[in-house]
Amino acid sequence: MNIAIIYHSESGNTRKMAELVKEGCERVAGVQARCMPVQDVDQDYVDAAAALILGAPIYGGSCSWQMKRFLDTGARPSWRSKLGGVFVSQRYPAGGGESFGEMVILGGMLSRGMMVYSGGVAGRPDGLHFGAVSVGAPEGVFADRCLRLGEAIAARAQELELGS
Repeated sequence: MNIAIIYHSESGNTRKMAELVKEGCERVAGVQARCMPVQDVDQDYVDAAAALILGAPIYGGSCSWQMKRFLDTGARPSWRSKLGGVFVSQRYPAGGGESFGEMVILGGMLSRGMMVYSGGVAGRPDGLHFGAVSVGAPEGVFADRCLRLGEAIAARAQELELGS
């Protein structure tokens, strides 16, 4: 089963998050994941993928304009019925901007017929809520959340037999 991870990164923090999400995905046997910057997407790979995980930095309480443009112009009919997940990076705790930015991306996924999943907060003191968030470079708990997001999406995609 293939999973596509598409991200936009300015400082390199979101790219590092994407790499950790990929590592988490590939902890699940039979899963292959590929990271792609938003400006260089392999559409054939995305079309064939069971899941799509999108990541972006947060600016002014929303995802970067590059990711928003991708959501507005790069979405394809193949997204329908894929499993989706999100991750975002921010420079400092902003009091909710990260959650709103995640919801912008999730809204783009839902409006295209995707199913979304994060792994949630159940039974975890450090839950993912809407997706993985990192403040600055993804280290410590922030890196762990990226790994858990990738693993959760990959496991759920297998449970749903999306790659079959």
